[in-house]
Amino acid sequence: MTGRPTRSSLPATALAEQVPEDRVMDPGIRPLWAGMPAVTGPVHAVRCAPGDNLMMHAAVYRAAPGSVIVVDAGGSAPAVAGGNVCAVAQRRGIAGFVVDGNIRDVAEARELGFPIFARGVFPKPGTKKGAVSQEDVRVGGVAVRTGDVIVADEEGVVVVPADAAEEAFAAAQAKAAAEDAMSLDEWEADHRRKVEAGLAANEDTEPLPR
Repeated sequence: MTGRPTRSSLPATALAEQVPEDRVMDPGIRPLWAGMPAVTGPVHAVRCAPGDNLMMHAAVYRAAPGSVIVVDAGGSAPAVAGGNVCAVAQRRGIAGFVVDGNIRDVAEARELGFPIFARGVFPKPGTKKGAVSQEDVRVGGVAVRTGDVIVADEEGVVVVPADAAEEAFAAAQAKAAAEDAMSLDEWEADHRRKVEAGLAANEDTEPLPR
């Protein structure tokens, strides 16, 4: 990479360093197929009633193109989406799903190239009966609001609050560009200085081997 990285090229690791730990989803929320593309975009947050997927399916039609639909599935096993829902979402410009719960038809999502980060897979779908409040959406241990910005890849899922997004992305871009400009020898020298300083601050006087 050369120059200043774009928002979409920044990995989750870069953003995770710019936000508190409670903005990083627990590692149970993971890519459901190998080689899945990274996703960056504004959140459309959804909360479903337990065992139900009505509000998630409604979000496919309500979310703006480019959005990432982020789903609190209510802690139940039934799948909130399957292959046809993924296909329609993709056709409507949705960037991907992040689900604290399960989906099904993974092979279809993989064939579409549609990114899904979720806890797992369950073959039985939920019902479509529960219209519930969309307040207090919590996904992967993180409080999520529509308008926040999400970055999800094989390293994890980071939620950047809307009011901190500009600052966090600018800082992550600057740090990534500075590190990219370093040779490995320069990075190692800087890293070694930090390790030695940390050891000295803790009264560990044994020098690092040369």
